[in-house]
Amino acid sequence: MATNRTFTMIKPDAVENGHTGAILEKINAAGFRIVALKKIQMTKNDAETFYAVHKERPFFGELVEFMTRGPIIAAVLEKENAVEDFRTLIGATNPDEAAEGTIRKLYATSVGENAVHGSDSDENAEIESNFHFSRREMF
Repeated sequence: MATNRTFTMIKPDAVENGHTGAILEKINAAGFRIVALKKIQMTKNDAETFYAVHKERPFFGELVEFMTRGPIIAAVLEKENAVEDFRTLIGATNPDEAAEGTIRKLYATSVGENAVHGSDSDENAEIESNFHFSRREMF
């Protein structure tokens, strides 16, 4: 069953480069309602747990190091068809392949430093939202 919520993180590279406001503006302009939002610093354990699906991949250590080097903005977004629409808004992982006007085309610098995370399924949106927010924080 499709839900109307998805999860996103504005990653350390985009926060460091001052793109938080512009990214949130694009999210709002695309019709998403921000249900929960917070700025946090992920610990090594947080990043390892959140990205556990990639544990056996050669880039795992680099990913954990990147995600813990500075603060992130975690957010739960709401809109009909939220997961699919948000994936379209952020664009391809590789900014060189991302469509014009997408968040990654505008703000990502590489495949590894691609500005934002977006849930890839309704199930993962719920898991990822619950990882960063309590039920009381999502209203």
